Amino acid sequence: MNAFLQFIMRMWKNMEKQNQNVKKSHFPFRLNILFFSVFLLFSVLILRLGFVQIVYGENFKRDLERKEDFTVSNPVPRGKILDRDYRVIVDNVPKSAITYTNMGFSQNEMLDTAAKLAKLIDKKTDKVTERDLRDFWIINNMKRADAKITKKEKDLYESKKIPDNEIYQLKLARISVDELQEITDAEREVLAIYRDFSSGYKFTPQIIKNEDVTPKEFAMVSEHLQLLPGVDTTSDWERSYAFTQTLKSVLGKVTKSDEGLPEDQLDYLLARDYSRNDRVGKSQLELQYEEVLHGYKSKDKNIIDNTGNVIETQPVIDGKKGKDLVLSIDLSLQMAVDKIIEEELWAAKKFPGTNLTDRAYVVLMEPHTGEVLTMAGRKIVKDEVTGKTEMIDDALGTFTTTYNVGSSVKGATILTGYKTGAISPGTKFDDAGLKIQATPIKKSYTYLGTLNDIDALKRSSNVYMFHTAIRIGKAHYEYEKPLNIDLQAFNTIRNSFASFGLGVRTGIDLPNEQSGFKGTSKLPGFLLDLVIGQYDTYSAMQMAQYVSTIANGGYRMQPHVVKQVLGPIEGTAELGPVIQEINPTVLNTIDMKTEWLDRVQTGFQKVMKEPGGTGYNFFGDATYTPAGKTGTAEAFYDGPERYKFGGEPPPVMNLSLISYAPSSNPEVAMAVLVPWAYQGTVDNRASLKIGRRVLDTYFQMKKQ
Repeated sequence: MNAFLQFIMRMWKNMEKQNQNVKKSHFPFRLNILFFSVFLLFSVLILRLGFVQIVYGENFKRDLERKEDFTVSNPVPRGKILDRDYRVIVDNVPKSAITYTNMGFSQNEMLDTAAKLAKLIDKKTDKVTERDLRDFWIINNMKRADAKITKKEKDLYESKKIPDNEIYQLKLARISVDELQEITDAEREVLAIYRDFSSGYKFTPQIIKNEDVTPKEFAMVSEHLQLLPGVDTTSDWERSYAFTQTLKSVLGKVTKSDEGLPEDQLDYLLARDYSRNDRVGKSQLELQYEEVLHGYKSKDKNIIDNTGNVIETQPVIDGKKGKDLVLSIDLSLQMAVDKIIEEELWAAKKFPGTNLTDRAYVVLMEPHTGEVLTMAGRKIVKDEVTGKTEMIDDALGTFTTTYNVGSSVKGATILTGYKTGAISPGTKFDDAGLKIQATPIKKSYTYLGTLNDIDALKRSSNVYMFHTAIRIGKAHYEYEKPLNIDLQAFNTIRNSFASFGLGVRTGIDLPNEQSGFKGTSKLPGFLLDLVIGQYDTYSAMQMAQYVSTIANGGYRMQPHVVKQVLGPIEGTAELGPVIQEINPTVLNTIDMKTEWLDRVQTGFQKVMKEPGGTGYNFFGDATYTPAGKTGTAEAFYDGPERYKFGGEPPPVMNLSLISYAPSSNPEVAMAVLVPWAYQGTVDNRASLKIGRRVLDTYFQMKKQ
């Protein structure tokens, strides 16, 4: 700095000497002054630049070179869902998508980008709300919005007696309908895009459009990415269902891109590295196996400069698509059973007294492993738009709805009688009806004579079960006398039934399973109803578990619909290796003697294969030697039409059937349930018709 000042002084002395010797100079004095002034100005500029460079240079250099980095998680396709023969049931379909990542842009920057993007794509505006329109109007008309606030209100605001949000609410409320109509269709489209921009989370990609993105739109946006900060083009996916109606209610659903995480699972999922706008399973299989199907997201580190532009992207973690689920379901068998139910339901509706008949359920299970081969349900509903009736999938109802099932539970009643000592193998009772004081006579469908335990199952004697229940309740029956039972008998019978799977959750690997309704009254007559299946309610899945327990020799197996988990192979459509095998799980063994089970199994065989058995007319000629038990329960209707009945709902008859085959070496167990099958006296026999066709189909398909 001193050297520079000395240089200036020497220049000034030289100029003085030149002015003293005007004759030696060719330049006038004024011109020298001009040059000197210019020189001084440049000197000051050089001094200032030097000062800035020396004193603040490092700070400015750091600001200029400053970079920030943030990590973006990118979703990966969910795993597939396949049947036991590796046939794809649920897959992913790739599709083009346009996304936006907010990297800290201002409102004006987002609006500017939204306006540019609106010229390149068509954006639906159906989700734009009136509040969105009012906010947008204020953004574009700040002065007009301010003019809607009175002087008095402004004074109150300035004196801090009115908060900011109240002033803003006043502006919103005073925007007229005519003013809102000033917003053009083109501006609405900009608003729809801006709305998506601002609803996303910082540094998290937000899908702007992934439905019906045309090749032209995708190409145009890709070409203009430099002018659209935060916008990107990428590949997205959606779930596809190869069989639209089969198992639809059980497979479950995945949230859409604009839904984000379910509110009730938000904290749980955020703690597991989910983003708020991730798509996740929200019901049934998709929900139950979310952590298996979801996969691991890829992570990229984006480096941005101080203006917010991405200058580099570095991969951090390679993503892995979700693992595949292999179900125990036999899809061919499932579809065949669906068709049988559908045909037989429509056929049953032709009988009198079936105006309330609207659903039926079938569960097929491997009795030794608990593998669910088929869980079929069909329900008749009325289309709200067309008014026409149609049949829809209701496989979910096999374990989420429960009903009175009738005599199908009598195998559990006999075994409970053995266990408690109320009866023993060979015990006989007269089938004459019972008359308890102040109670209607309770009897079988017809007088069946004197029966032992096996024949009581074969011919479905109610009275035999009544006597068994009375003995369990430590009571003594006399005609037209009160019956004083030990109330503990209700718990004794229910606990015994539960060991077979009746009245408790089966443990199936799906959410929202129902255990059923237990009657609350403990009047003696209800104990008798309990042992013939006309008091508590059970699901088709419980019935399948119960009959499997009898078929396999006393092991209550946990039913499951997932058989295997396959690991993914990146970059290929091939199925990966088995990384998890779902092994059979024994929930409990029933504390029964082998000879007791043998007698019940014999009774079940006679039901189907011996004249006089309640299932003989339908299964007597079956070559696969089935065993089973039929059931009819008088119940009260509580279906979707109940609002039409002002008072007490009408009585209806529920039909059920449990079976397994072959009886000597069971390989399949079946439960059929037809709620509200008929009213009146005309039995359409829907459960037996469905059951025979289902077992025939199973063994025919096995041969094929």
